[in-house]
Amino acid sequence: MHQRPFQQVDVFTATPYRGNPLAVVLDGTGLSTEAMQEFTNWTNLSEATFLLPPSSQGRAAGADYRVRIFCPGRELPFAGHPTLGSCHAWLKAGGQPQVAGKVVQECGVGLVTLRQDGERLAFAAPPLLKSGPLAEEDVALIARGLGVARGDILHHAWCDNGPNWRGVMLRSAEQVRSLKPDASILGQLDVGVVGPRGKVGVIGSTDADGIAFEVRAFFPGNNGLAEDPVTGSLNAALAQWLIGAGLAPAQYVAAQGTCLGRAGRVYVQQDGDTIWVGGSSVTCVAGEVLL
Repeated sequence: MHQRPFQQVDVFTATPYRGNPLAVVLDGTGLSTEAMQEFTNWTNLSEATFLLPPSSQGRAAGADYRVRIFCPGRELPFAGHPTLGSCHAWLKAGGQPQVAGKVVQECGVGLVTLRQDGERLAFAAPPLLKSGPLAEEDVALIARGLGVARGDILHHAWCDNGPNWRGVMLRSAEQVRSLKPDASILGQLDVGVVGPRGKVGVIGSTDADGIAFEVRAFFPGNNGLAEDPVTGSLNAALAQWLIGAGLAPAQYVAAQGTCLGRAGRVYVQQDGDTIWVGGSSVTCVAGEVLL
């Protein structure tokens, strides 16, 4: 075992302890997959990441670093808040991108480009692996699991960019915040719920505080159904769906984590054919871990 540099980063927030935490081991060289998984499980966080030098193929393609992303029980090819948090930690530790203002991350899905926008970072949403409307039996099941009428689900789609998210849009942000999902029904699905806030509806205008959508994310956890504080992968897929379908403007801000006492803010912007998903990050713990 060795002492390795470490940061615990709060992602999608500029205020410590109001976003989604991430454990980042800044030097994962020599660690086995088993050791990475064991450490991830021990942190009791939704994800932990391990930074490594790029592979020879990744280096040739311009990657600045490689990251392996783990959640309890398994490795992930991609996840949003670990991407932003890992990049934030890499830069804070002195990482220097090959191109100013642009960072290229190598991970399980390949290369992911991030850009710096002041203090915020944003990643280019990866391609959807599955899109299009959900099967009606899935929609009916989700409605029962959320405790809403089938007619309250206004729109729905596959939002699969690695995690198998199913996205549904409800009538309002208030309805999204009031949900009390039934774990016995939804326990085997990854479900993302989005509701327009204030005056947005499906026309894309914002309310007084500038938030377009309220988002919640439910997924099977270690002890039944869990809720994620702020979810980059889901918000990326939701943005591709909603903007592509004309249900959201080309630029908006989503809130997530409200029902968990968090204040996550996800900044979405379409730039040509690319949708950028960004947010602030703040380092809450810095030091070393024995691994």
